[in-house]
Amino acid sequence: MFIGEYAHNIDPKKRLAMPSKFRTKLGKTVVVTRGLDNCLFVYPMSTWKELAAKLGTMPIGEAATRSFVRLMLAGATDVTMDKQGRIVIPDYLKEYAGLTKNVTVAGLFNRLEVWDTQKWHTYKKTAEANTDVVAQKLGELGVY
Repeated sequence: MFIGEYAHNIDPKKRLAMPSKFRTKLGKTVVVTRGLDNCLFVYPMSTWKELAAKLGTMPIGEAATRSFVRLMLAGATDVTMDKQGRIVIPDYLKEYAGLTKNVTVAGLFNRLEVWDTQKWHTYKKTAEANTDVVAQKLGELGVY
């Protein structure tokens, strides 16, 4: 399970070190793709295969479904971690997420999210201000 927030930097060679506590669970090869809210999602290969299989069976007759599947699958790339636990972030994904140097890697159960640190702080402030609304919705769904 991936949890927590970690401050990291992207080096001039576009390499990002994965948090050391996650490297074993991530495995040697990970999939990086466009995420929601202009961040990147990083998946262990086994989790990605399960997700991609589900996405591949979604109905293509609905425009919103097609759009989401395209966002996730066409934007994905598999990358191999080097011996220092670093992955290379392709330019198109760096541009999508607005990543420069300072990034936050957030653990979210079965995936990691990579955010521009300033965008992460802004997103977090908004989310924290709405915890009552979110808790209410989760209660209605029987989750919380």
